[in-house]
Amino acid sequence: MSSHPHVEPSVGAGAAVKSASAAKIALITLAAGQFVMALDTTVMNTAIATVAKDVGTTVTGIQTAITLYTLVMASLMITGGKIGQMIGRKRAFAIGCIIYACGSLTTALSHSLAVLMFGWSFLEGLGAVLIMPAIVALVASNFAKPERPRAYGLVAAAAAIAAALGPLIGGIFTTYASWRWVFVGEVVIVLVILALARRMNDTPAEEGARLDLVGTALSALGLGAIVFGILKSGTWGFVRPKPDAPEWLGLSPVIWLIFAGALVLVGFVWWEGRRIKRGEGVLVEPTMLRNLQLRSGVMSFLFMFLIQAGIFFTVALFLSVALGISAVQTGVRLLPLSLSLLLFAIGVPKLRPNANPRRVVRAGFMLLFSGLVLLVALLNVGVGPEIVTWPLLLAGAGLGAMASQLGAVTVSAEPDEKSGEVGGLQNTGTQLGASIGTALAGAVLISAMTAAFFSGIQNNPKVPSSVVSKAKTELASGVPFMSEADVKAALSKANVPSATANEIIKVNKQSQIDGLRTAEAILALLALIALPFTRGIPTVQPGAQTKPTPPTG
Repeated sequence: MSSHPHVEPSVGAGAAVKSASAAKIALITLAAGQFVMALDTTVMNTAIATVAKDVGTTVTGIQTAITLYTLVMASLMITGGKIGQMIGRKRAFAIGCIIYACGSLTTALSHSLAVLMFGWSFLEGLGAVLIMPAIVALVASNFAKPERPRAYGLVAAAAAIAAALGPLIGGIFTTYASWRWVFVGEVVIVLVILALARRMNDTPAEEGARLDLVGTALSALGLGAIVFGILKSGTWGFVRPKPDAPEWLGLSPVIWLIFAGALVLVGFVWWEGRRIKRGEGVLVEPTMLRNLQLRSGVMSFLFMFLIQAGIFFTVALFLSVALGISAVQTGVRLLPLSLSLLLFAIGVPKLRPNANPRRVVRAGFMLLFSGLVLLVALLNVGVGPEIVTWPLLLAGAGLGAMASQLGAVTVSAEPDEKSGEVGGLQNTGTQLGASIGTALAGAVLISAMTAAFFSGIQNNPKVPSSVVSKAKTELASGVPFMSEADVKAALSKANVPSATANEIIKVNKQSQIDGLRTAEAILALLALIALPFTRGIPTVQPGAQTKPTPPTG
């Protein structure tokens, strides 16, 4: 499809950037924005216990804040893209940055969970839903099609590097200063971004564009119900309710929330089609969802971020809890992933500018699969943190390869003036993927670990049957993933004899490894399941003068 004639010359197909300097500034600005967007959650996860103490709440309270942050982004991302279409992407980007900076400052000054949730979960989440779709559109308006794969690769790499460096940054500040300074630093970075953003090319606001309030409510409600259900699956159970968990009609609320969310989304698609027939504006044109190239790109993004989030969650637990190394050391051990990701995100477009995008993305998923299988093979009781190095190098290479292609694939599937809507869909896919990845990896890990733990103590003659019965009663909802020191303290508090306690500690160590192996194996399987969803990705670069792959199917 070709661009509409009313689009500015700088936005049209094959248009050149005004100057190399302007292109560099635009790339730095957008990459910095993406970096800040991705930094928060990893920092919060690293400092979760300290943050909870500082604001007078529990770890569960901070987890609630993290959940709400994800829900706000996943639920309103499409709406954020539409607002950018109405007011112009550069203006949406700037307003989003201002809201985000206000949220970061509020978070830095917060002394209660309520203020933290207002600043971080709500204000920063609202800022993000304006910024992230605008970033996708602004790459399209500042780079000609042949240059976009490299630009999208670098912007995507900035997000993944933030996710990898987050534990290191969070660990350093939490250990040697305060986690609050990270959010103060974000305010400073956002102010610099706002100053640089004035030199970027814009995409014009669409005349007559209106916000569909009913569509906004339906999309937010549907996506919110699904994400919330998945996030609670580890606590409530997916289909059968766990002990002491709520139940609806004899089943876990999770399955009903997912069903309800899916039905609401079906209603959303019907509503959008009805508005089109009446000649009214819509959030997302249903025809876009039938675009095979766009659908394949968004689904690939979803699987990519699902697996990435699962890796960060499980590997961080292995390093910081199972092995008990510090937050700073955990961040250092995650660096191989970010370094190989950056190398491949930059290197693939530079060394192979005409690479087959579908082949690169499929190779990325296979590299992820290989890294995860290697990690499963290396995980064992008694191993050290060094065993994650090669698996993370392989996984980072896979993520970097995909990051170098997928942004250009999704945006090129539709005309340039729809890049904001595409950005909304793309970032909805990434946030859904990240939410599902963390929730799924955690649920599988705890379920497998619990089963292994109960089997281990039940078959151990040195653990009395009375202790086994008590453990099954008190830990029926799941064995917590705890450090060896915490397990020892809990057993001592429960007056468990030292000989029995030592056996339980051994079983707990093995069950943690079994749970981690199972979670990594599921993530590896998902990397293979993702391959059929890449069939609509084109075999030529979006800017190449070659007959494109048919976009619909």
